[in-house]
Amino acid sequence: MLVRTIIAVIFGPLIIYLSYLGGLWLVGMIFILAGIGISEFVIQSLGKRSPFLLSLSVLFTVGLVLSSTLLNFTITLMIYITFLLLIGMLLSIRNQPPADLFRQILLLSWGTGYIGLLYPFVYHIRELTATGDWLLFLFGTIWLSDSLAMWVGTAFGRRKLAPTVSPNKTVAGFVGGMSGGIIIAVILHFWRLSDFHIYSLVFAGLLVSFVGQLGDLVESCWKRSLDIKDSSTIIPGHGGVLDRFDSLLFAAPVLHLYLKYFIFK
Repeated sequence: MLVRTIIAVIFGPLIIYLSYLGGLWLVGMIFILAGIGISEFVIQSLGKRSPFLLSLSVLFTVGLVLSSTLLNFTITLMIYITFLLLIGMLLSIRNQPPADLFRQILLLSWGTGYIGLLYPFVYHIRELTATGDWLLFLFGTIWLSDSLAMWVGTAFGRRKLAPTVSPNKTVAGFVGGMSGGIIIAVILHFWRLSDFHIYSLVFAGLLVSFVGQLGDLVESCWKRSLDIKDSSTIIPGHGGVLDRFDSLLFAAPVLHLYLKYFIFK
């Protein structure tokens, strides 16, 4: 727990600082997270026996990040389609059972799109709002919801939320996590986001917390299918990048859509 806390105290403020800087600093952070994330995904899904597929997946994933943040959607779509075609052709000529090949194609297609297309929404939120305040809202909600879900679930959890996917998650923990969104919304309303109606912020907080916890379940499902506990051990006390930022992958796009069509319309 001590190591976990120290890492959080060091990297939490750094992430928020880069969020406020925006621009290429934020793109660089997303680039690193995506590169490490897809590496974890491919190594855990296919093992270390496929260095070429790992390199190809990393190349195209960071390509998706860069095109999504610095170029445009058309180029991003072309990069992703090219990756799908390449993976399909390269795996089809391998001497393996068709079922295994198809599984690998689906895994790589999902992993590359899931990581390379969703992480850039962190950047899009920063560009849409022209401030780091909403990224502070996003990260704060995710981190507090995660902590409250664990504490409330440990103290009061009886009924399992999804026992076959994540046996330790409880309904009480999920509800406790949702309260994190409300707390962050109220704090930031009086501190950084006073121009926005409190009800809009509370709804955004609940939305981010809800979707973020569902994103955590999706990653748990992937790990359960591979019978692993963590995506890697790169972050001491926290596991891997996908373990620490799984909620972000789902929450960022949803918050961006909410802000774009309901708050900054």
